[in-house]
Amino acid sequence: MSSTAVSAASGSDAFTADGRHKIGGVILSVQNISLSFGGVRALTNISFDVRQHEILAIIGPNGAGKSSMLNVINGFYHPQEGKVIHKGQERKRMRPFMAARAGIARTFQNIALFKGMSALDNIMTGRNTMMKSGVLAQAFYLGRARKEETEHREFCEKIIDFLEIEAVRKTPVGRLPYGLQKRVELGRALAAQPEILLLDEPMAGMNLEEKEDMCRFILDVNKEFGTTIVLIEHDMGVVMDISDRVVVLDYGRKLADGTPDEVRANQDVIDAYLGGGH
Repeated sequence: MSSTAVSAASGSDAFTADGRHKIGGVILSVQNISLSFGGVRALTNISFDVRQHEILAIIGPNGAGKSSMLNVINGFYHPQEGKVIHKGQERKRMRPFMAARAGIARTFQNIALFKGMSALDNIMTGRNTMMKSGVLAQAFYLGRARKEETEHREFCEKIIDFLEIEAVRKTPVGRLPYGLQKRVELGRALAAQPEILLLDEPMAGMNLEEKEDMCRFILDVNKEFGTTIVLIEHDMGVVMDISDRVVVLDYGRKLADGTPDEVRANQDVIDAYLGGGH
């Protein structure tokens, strides 16, 4: 599978000694974001940057505002204050389908798949924003629509090979184990060829073996395709092992932003989140 097969490549040919794409400039910036629901403040004056090709982890206790932050980035929530800058342009009231077209895809904390559809067909739904034929042509499987679906299906088969789920490609996802369902959801996000991939607790509920597999796929997506990844994860071992940078939230406020080692040594983070036993 070529390096352009999943991600719209950035154009940078710079690589690190271990074969990863070198981390580039800022590709997305959230600036002074504040978000409220009624009288409840979910986010207060949050700012941080996302850099090209990096793996950025957002951590914090339950209720810290992590998922709300991802929902702001992909346009599901619209903050009352602040702005999101993507590729140097301020976004104005972006909606999720517009974010997907702009190269931002995501997975969800709770699996959001079509349980009666096969793994392949679920992954195919990730190509919807790329369909160019009209609804009528798609409904009757005519001409251009037939050729287009064949091309998209071939692309999705490559994702299935990459994620090592060939054996369950025709199985309804509702019959799959939890770990494989998570992998199918990752495949659906990859089908959109994202430049930025948002992962909301991709390893929640997994056993050790499933977590190791998911870590491997996340690292492979980042290394082989140069995809920028922003992930929420509670497993601190995973965060410290695979992240280039970590942003720490606590009750909707930013506590820290730095490398894993910097965050691990930050006394505010230790007091508020990590604790003496970590």
